[in-house]
Amino acid sequence: MVPKTFNTLFFIKKPKSPATGPYPIYMRITVDGNRKEFSVGRKCSPDKWNKNIGRSTGTKEEFKELNYYLDTLLHKTFEAKRKAIEDNKHITPDLIQNMILGRNEEKPKLLLGVFQEHNDRFAELIGNEVTHTTWVRYKTTKDHLANYMKTSQGVNDISVRDLNYEFVEGFEHYLKTIRFCNTNTTARYMTHFKKIIGLCIKKGFINIDPFNGFKIRKVEVKRTVLSMEELSTLANKSFAMDRLTYIRDIFLFCCYTGLAYIDIKQLKPSNIAIGIDGEDWIFTSRQKTDVDTRVPLLPPAKALVEKYKSHPNCIINNTVLPVPSNQKLNAYLKEIAETCGINKQLTSHIARHTFATTVTLSNGVPIETVSKLLGHTNIKTTQHYAKILDLKVSKDFNSLRVLLGNPQ
Repeated sequence: MVPKTFNTLFFIKKPKSPATGPYPIYMRITVDGNRKEFSVGRKCSPDKWNKNIGRSTGTKEEFKELNYYLDTLLHKTFEAKRKAIEDNKHITPDLIQNMILGRNEEKPKLLLGVFQEHNDRFAELIGNEVTHTTWVRYKTTKDHLANYMKTSQGVNDISVRDLNYEFVEGFEHYLKTIRFCNTNTTARYMTHFKKIIGLCIKKGFINIDPFNGFKIRKVEVKRTVLSMEELSTLANKSFAMDRLTYIRDIFLFCCYTGLAYIDIKQLKPSNIAIGIDGEDWIFTSRQKTDVDTRVPLLPPAKALVEKYKSHPNCIINNTVLPVPSNQKLNAYLKEIAETCGINKQLTSHIARHTFATTVTLSNGVPIETVSKLLGHTNIKTTQHYAKILDLKVSKDFNSLRVLLGNPQ
């Protein structure tokens, strides 16, 4: 790959400790703004050095030999550049230095090694810029890649330089046929893999993108939501066990606020304050996207806040609701659905979907407002909910029928 800029310079460097003798000569190689400086193993007195031309001005034979040596080194530098371009290598100052000094090239980066470095950095950011769930997904992707290479390629790792379209396509096939991943799960793993490849390209480990021409395919998932009747059934159901009661209440709170599980779990009393209309609002930030979210507290949600403000777990943890682990929450919700006769798999995600559709869009809340309430960064994400609102479509068309049936 031909660099945009390539410059060289010879200069003398004064040692840190006082010195009156000759100063060591250094060579600087700059490639696209990245520089490398190293000693050439020769010295020259400051009064015999012309910094404008980077050569000695002495007339004695020793200075002529020095200049000849520097000229030879410069010639080797441009020869190394020419050969690197012919070999389609990513040219860096380190590469050129190694070539002109006769050193072995840097060992090629290995895929799993690069992936592990990425995951280690992500692990350090958990709780800041990265969620634990995101880190787990990248870790799982790396594990799948390791198993793919071992079972299908017969190797424990592979140089990133050896990656090609066939490898990428083979990994996708492995995920679908050996790991039995569905289309969207496969797409998620492939997206994580593609990000690692992007890092390899940015860092100069490879020049050609093995994903070039490869399309990551996704299918639209039909979202399950609860109807207003089902919400009413849940709210009015009496349970014999307290654990089912507070799990039901947590689910209903999600249905009336649209907050995701992690945001509900971390919600503190301090996140509830008086809004612009003089009513109670939730002021928080989505854990997933770090987008500020402001949600007015509907009466059912406000009643639940009051119900649990004296709960021991809420007091100890300084939270609004006594939210258990997501695994326990979903397990208990399955039991609640069976008890209430709701033939749907209740999850915290379904509660969020229900808020977007049954609670807001179906009741005339504009999609732009719903998008802000959900903390979406793109309204296209919110538009997926509008596609399943047959009830709202029916209401809208009934109004249209009245209008067209009674022309003025």
